[in-house]
Amino acid sequence: MSEPQREVSELERKSATAARLFDIRRIIGGLFTLYGVIVTLAGVTADEADLEKAVGVNINLWTGLGMLALGLFFLVWLKLRPTAPPVPADAPDEPRG
Repeated sequence: MSEPQREVSELERKSATAARLFDIRRIIGGLFTLYGVIVTLAGVTADEADLEKAVGVNINLWTGLGMLALGLFFLVWLKLRPTAPPVPADAPDEPRG
């Protein structure tokens, strides 16, 4: 394999890795899971004054659980249907056989 072909192969591999790393499902799932844990903990530790403001509904707890469920959904979706690697283009110098 010639040097330019080796460099192109290496760049394609790095591109596929970057595409998987920056998949939007990973970013959304991670952020919603993190914020869901934080808001759920705020709901669990809510005092009576917080509950009175929300007319008796522990809104932080319910919102946090919803965010946590949505974040986990995105992460499970990413695990079950990972990003397909890009199909490498045929090099024009290769003989066809």
